[in-house]
Amino acid sequence: MGIWAPSCEASAILAVAELNYNGGVLGRQLDLVVVNAGMTDASAAAAAATVAGIDRVDVVVAMVTSSARKLVARELHRRCVPFIYTPQFEGGALDPGVVAVGETAEDLLRPGLSWLADEKNASRFFLVGNDYVWPLQSMTRARHMICDMGCLVVGNAIVPFGVEDHEQLLRRISQARPHVVVSWLLGQEAVVFNRAFAAAGLSSRILRFSTAIDETILYAIGEACSADLYVASGYFSSLRSHNNAAFLERYHTYFGDTPPPINAFGESLYEGVHCVAGLVEAAGSLHPWDLRRKVGRAAQERTARGFKNQIVAGAAHPIHLAIAEGHDFRVIAPR
Repeated sequence: MGIWAPSCEASAILAVAELNYNGGVLGRQLDLVVVNAGMTDASAAAAAATVAGIDRVDVVVAMVTSSARKLVARELHRRCVPFIYTPQFEGGALDPGVVAVGETAEDLLRPGLSWLADEKNASRFFLVGNDYVWPLQSMTRARHMICDMGCLVVGNAIVPFGVEDHEQLLRRISQARPHVVVSWLLGQEAVVFNRAFAAAGLSSRILRFSTAIDETILYAIGEACSADLYVASGYFSSLRSHNNAAFLERYHTYFGDTPPPINAFGESLYEGVHCVAGLVEAAGSLHPWDLRRKVGRAAQERTARGFKNQIVAGAAHPIHLAIAEGHDFRVIAPR
């Protein structure tokens, strides 16, 4: 996930600067503490314990894996520290005190799978993802959706982190003859797989669909390896909207002409900071339960997602489907 870190940090810095420029939250200026969650679920939990117990932060806004989220939530719940969880996730019940601003697997999968079936006549799907809770639960939801559409899941594969040689997996995919490979490979894992997929000659005859490839990963995959790659997301930097145009203008004004490339994971942290500010202002409190009661009923100042001028903290956003074109995405189906 470190591939997204520069844009995530920059987005959070911008959000805090905007809030402080406008008077802070509850009349207090904000300080941003940036922490590396590390390589494991345990290191993420330890980082959460440190910032809550030693740094004595008032709230945590974080992008960590779904498996780490539960341990982080447990550490913060013990200390009554609110936890704003920003990336997309598998869905279902959240841990106590957690507010999520990202899309769920079902939010992202349904429009993309339906579009591929209707517009590309896709009926055979192969599922592949890394070995932890988000891909596993997302695969289960995707399987049900695909079957409900009258289509077939012709294979699936669970890939451990760190695999560099995908020859055996690509052979399985080729033999299964899918119309679409649906993947939940995270960060650098997606880069390695998609490069190998194209090098094996599969990109000329099999479509790819993902809900976790952003502009940063697309750039790393490379133009030569991204043919017929479709992605569903609540945010693309190429999205044409008033909210996004204003956000990009502020982002480039603050960081210059060559900032870290903005993407859905960075934007979600930007939104997470503004979300918690809106909830705290509405509740007049930093208690997690007070904030939870204001979700969907409190205004937040800014976002880059959606098309409405009035933004509600914790509200759902439209889902967009895009196709990779070179090093960027072209949005083809707003939903």
